[in-house]
Amino acid sequence: MTHKTFRAISLLVFLFVFASCYAQTGGSGSKAVEDAAKALTDRFNRPALLIVDMQNDFVRVGAPMEVPDARATIAQHKKLIAFCRKAGIPVIYTRFLSGPHPTLVWNWSPKLAPPVMACRKGHNRYYEDIKKSVDCADIIEEIYPEQGDPIIDKFGYGAFYSTNLDNTLRSLGVESLILTGTVTQICVEETGREAFHHGYKTTLITDAVSSYMPDLHAAAIKNFGLKFGWTMNTDQVLKELSAYMGAQKK
Repeated sequence: MTHKTFRAISLLVFLFVFASCYAQTGGSGSKAVEDAAKALTDRFNRPALLIVDMQNDFVRVGAPMEVPDARATIAQHKKLIAFCRKAGIPVIYTRFLSGPHPTLVWNWSPKLAPPVMACRKGHNRYYEDIKKSVDCADIIEEIYPEQGDPIIDKFGYGAFYSTNLDNTLRSLGVESLILTGTVTQICVEETGREAFHHGYKTTLITDAVSSYMPDLHAAAIKNFGLKFGWTMNTDQVLKELSAYMGAQKK
């Protein structure tokens, strides 16, 4: 089959599908196509806030996996969470965990192994900035989940891989995601890419994600916005979400 023949056949198939839509909708085929296109690009439809790995062993001062810049995103997280709770938007958390047995990830994060046991659920660690010992794998107290908030535990970088995140989102009727957390170029980016492949329209919040490598942080955000979703800061997304939700009520 030549390239020209293939293009001709593709055009005929498109015309047949379009004509079928037109006939089935009583002459409103163009509106059906427009509605379908709008649904694909309506990036705030049925949203959820997905907070990736804002845990003690990443955020607290002196933590073994410390990302100092993560602490600078706490204020943005509080604003986003407050808005979402008031608007009835689900707030979902993920936790990166290390298990008792070695896995491939230990090669690049050796502090997951004993004696440090970073991100080991149930392992308590003392943190100087909060002056107490807490579960090292738990979510930081400043943005701690409320009763009923889904918490997705994962043993790898992406929050969709081998977890019930997709089922949780679908059970809540979620179609789009507001993505935050740490580390930008690792678990956040991997989760955002997985969200794309699962069909979720995802907006990454640039001032609510963090990294210990500024160059990779910037590159990950740029690349995500080029091919996988949208990027904007906290104030921008809250403004657009407010406008969108206001328009939906009219």
